[in-house]
Amino acid sequence: MEYVLIGLVVLVVIFLLMAVTTVRQGFVYTIERFGKYTKAAEPGLHLIVPLIDRVGHRINMMEQVLDIPGQEIITADNAMVGVDAVVFFQVLDAPKAAYEVSGLQNAIMALTTTNLRTVMGSMDLDETLSKRDEINARLLGVVDHATSPWGVKITRVEIKDIRPPLDISEAMARQMKAERLKRAEILEAEGDRASRILRAEGEKQSAILKAEGARESAFRNAEAREREAEAEAKATQMVSDAIAGSGVSAINYFVAQDYVKALGRFADSPNAKTILMPVEATQILGSLGGIGELVRETFGEREPAGTPPSSGPAASRETTRQLSQASPEPVGQRSAATGVPRTGERT
Repeated sequence: MEYVLIGLVVLVVIFLLMAVTTVRQGFVYTIERFGKYTKAAEPGLHLIVPLIDRVGHRINMMEQVLDIPGQEIITADNAMVGVDAVVFFQVLDAPKAAYEVSGLQNAIMALTTTNLRTVMGSMDLDETLSKRDEINARLLGVVDHATSPWGVKITRVEIKDIRPPLDISEAMARQMKAERLKRAEILEAEGDRASRILRAEGEKQSAILKAEGARESAFRNAEAREREAEAEAKATQMVSDAIAGSGVSAINYFVAQDYVKALGRFADSPNAKTILMPVEATQILGSLGGIGELVRETFGEREPAGTPPSSGPAASRETTRQLSQASPEPVGQRSAATGVPRTGERT
């Protein structure tokens, strides 16, 4: 009797263990009664009827990654390329994913592979290499639409690698190198052109500034000459007024002043080694008198009759004769009274 009781207890325990089902987080279990789907068990603890109910499929509800193996695809321009891709998907409806398709991952892989061949086969090689985003978008739309009856959401399709043939890769490398060289030459030519333009612009501005400076300098020089001419005219007018008021004496004054200045320049000249000076100072006065006589003849002036000549060549000759008689020293020797050097003496 005791053994029977122990056996019943063991059966009850086994029955209870079979009735309790625990669903892990991220999964959904389908419950079948006599092989027919009855409900979907969410994560947590669930009780089922042993020997009547059972767990049919354990569906992973998390986002999954499916690696598409590499394959050879012929493009529209008959180029053979190798392609690798990955697909990201997530089950949204567990019963559909369990009972609408057999082998969910294999079905998604086959569907992605065929559509990948279709999409890339309609493009040229250059388009397949440069339009990966377009290929991904087209694949995503096609595969997601095809798997929606299975309760699956395709979240992303990515092309991992595209491998063109070796000869095409070498040709592409040469093309890229030629393109880079062309860009470099274009940039160098544009830089040289810009440099020439800037230099020409600078030379233009420099010429304009030089011309403006020359014009301003010419204006200033003309203005200076104009003012100098005005000053000279005023000075000439003043001299003319002085001559008109004083007569020949004013002319003698100006001529004597210039004569003395000329003698001073002879003395200051670095090339003058020997200077010939008159014997007596009266000879300078005689010369001045002769100049005044010439001026009177020029202007038509005559001294009144009976006036002894005070200057001129005659007075000069008379004065020289008297001085020669008074001084027995011949011309060319130094005068003891005046200290005037002899004619031809080095000073």
